Amino acid sequence: MKSVYLKDFPKVNLLLVLVAITAAYAAVIPSMVGDWYNDPNYSHGFLVPLLSVYFLSQNWDELKASPLRPSNLGLLVIVGSLLLLVLGFIGTEYFTMRSSLVFLLGGIVLYWFGWAVLRLASLPIAFLIFMVPLPYIVYDALAFPLKLLVTKASVGVLKILSLPVVREGNIIMFPQTILEVADACSGLRSLMSLVTLAVALAFLTQKTPLKRTILIVSAVPVAIVTNMFRVITTGVLASYYGAAAAEGFFHEFAGMAVFALAMAILFAEGAVLRKVGR
Repeated sequence: MKSVYLKDFPKVNLLLVLVAITAAYAAVIPSMVGDWYNDPNYSHGFLVPLLSVYFLSQNWDELKASPLRPSNLGLLVIVGSLLLLVLGFIGTEYFTMRSSLVFLLGGIVLYWFGWAVLRLASLPIAFLIFMVPLPYIVYDALAFPLKLLVTKASVGVLKILSLPVVREGNIIMFPQTILEVADACSGLRSLMSLVTLAVALAFLTQKTPLKRTILIVSAVPVAIVTNMFRVITTGVLASYYGAAAAEGFFHEFAGMAVFALAMAILFAEGAVLRKVGR
């Protein structure tokens, strides 16, 4: 029996399923892209599909040479994904609707091409989950304790620097001004983007699962510590120059600088990990 390979698969079938997905998610994908554009927490969403395509291209020669072994289990995944889409639509739950697209793509690959192709395409498909914004209830549940942690730790450092400061919740009070550690300063915004980029960096630069895991997990403390540095620096300036020093241009510049610092730390860590264990 002659084997059929991915390169021999009818392109018209792929075109038809693309049209069907576009029609099914016509009300889902544009709103998600709108969140990427309007919400700074998810602006990294624009990069995720591009990185996913890049990951896919890395295995393209091997994919084309993979024999097709369709699996009926993929049909169950497809049905389950469409059920998630319908349930999300009924309950107006955007995360469920949007994440169902990722599962649907996995189901289609498994149903049409089989496990061997799905294994090679698993990273590009799974990586797409990072483009889906978190439900606001989850975001708020994560942001609040992070704000308190960053505030408490930052005030502790400010006291070590002999600055007169009092903390109440996520409020930092100086004799001449008051600062609030908002969601943007909690570290969650940079954490979501940083973890997304850390996953990409880990799979692009590291060869072993252990090194990839270390790099990805380290994105969490890196995001928190760099945002603490941002709050501490803002507090020092505010204590000497008033609240105006922590607003406007400096506030925006500090956010970009902190994220650039966090990325530099991850790149440096990745370079060190590559040399360890050679």
